[in-house]
Amino acid sequence: MNPHDLPAGAQVAASFPALTQTVHGQRLVYLDGAASKLMPQCVIDAIAHYQSFDHANVHRGVHALAERATARFEDAREAVRDFIHASSTREVVFTRGATEALNLAAIGLGVGLRPGDEVIVSAIEHHANLVPWQMACARSGARLRFIAVRDDGTLDMDGFERLLGPRSRVLAVTQASNVLGTVPDVAALVARARCAGLATVVDGAQAVAHAPVDVQALDCDFYAFSAHKMYGPTGIGVLYGRESALDRIPPLFGGGDMIEAVTLESASYAGLPARLEAGTPNISGAVGLHAAIGFLGSFDRPRRLEAEHHLLAAMEAGLNRLAGVRVLAAGTPKQGALSFVVDGVHAHDVGTVLDRRGIAVRVGHHCAMPVMQRFGVPATVRASLSVHNTQGDVQALVDGVREACERLR
Repeated sequence: MNPHDLPAGAQVAASFPALTQTVHGQRLVYLDGAASKLMPQCVIDAIAHYQSFDHANVHRGVHALAERATARFEDAREAVRDFIHASSTREVVFTRGATEALNLAAIGLGVGLRPGDEVIVSAIEHHANLVPWQMACARSGARLRFIAVRDDGTLDMDGFERLLGPRSRVLAVTQASNVLGTVPDVAALVARARCAGLATVVDGAQAVAHAPVDVQALDCDFYAFSAHKMYGPTGIGVLYGRESALDRIPPLFGGGDMIEAVTLESASYAGLPARLEAGTPNISGAVGLHAAIGFLGSFDRPRRLEAEHHLLAAMEAGLNRLAGVRVLAAGTPKQGALSFVVDGVHAHDVGTVLDRRGIAVRVGHHCAMPVMQRFGVPATVRASLSVHNTQGDVQALVDGVREACERLR
């Protein structure tokens, strides 16, 4: 399929107010969607309407605004349930983001860990799906085991098989690498882990904006993602958990909305998901997430994903033609993003040159320091795609990197 068969880039870009501006006198080329997607006007409008006309606290008020706010908040939960194909809204817990969601899962599963138990994670995880497990193991006396990553960015599946043993308790793995853009075979990993009796946690933060998600088909125990990675606002995310898995998580915070009854001496807790959502929630964030789900639903997502693959392939090919530029995990299929280095030039300097041309990319270790260590680099430049990106954006990046090579080497 030719990406040009889809709606013109300019037509899609018109949905994003941020893209109407110039940066340093240049057209903005936004290639930092893996860090945070821009918000389309429909999401901005939904949040503004809520803030303007429906803003009130949820669940206990009987006045009109409180009832409207509650309806919009719970409508958002139902939209999430449908978006990821959860079986019930009881399985949808709102959090501040994927990081908090993954920490909730690690705390919940960590309660059952004992000295000598093993938690298996991949070597390409974002810190948010690594550090919580380090902490859980430190508390419990369990130990971490790691699925190695090959030079091509794929996981060592045979090595994973060798890691499985009688003390294996948890598998935590990303659905798409936030650094390399590579896509582990999460379905195979989860199926094998469940067969071996492990609880399974999937970090979907980099996946939900690009490919459809079905948590029931995936059959994982937990699935985490953030709204701002999928055209929604910051400050809200989701922890999906099958009910039996969520029941293992103790309440972390006490207070309003998570209680059933309170006396001076004790309290009993509400059912799911309220038990894990203490305090006033991010209502406007939930409204924005709902609108972002609607925005994504306006596209033919399989065709969009195929078009994105074409753009990533063109980006990698263009960068590979530049002397001294190396794409990490070159040749391996990617989703959403790729990372590269320029010989003899620090990633931050490349990013500065690109910024002067109006091109927004991410530079650094991308909250994945072990990946940098594995590939022997201090930092990379990461370019990541959104629905508004075009072949012209790809060419702008390649031209900008060419200038950086000429100026800085």
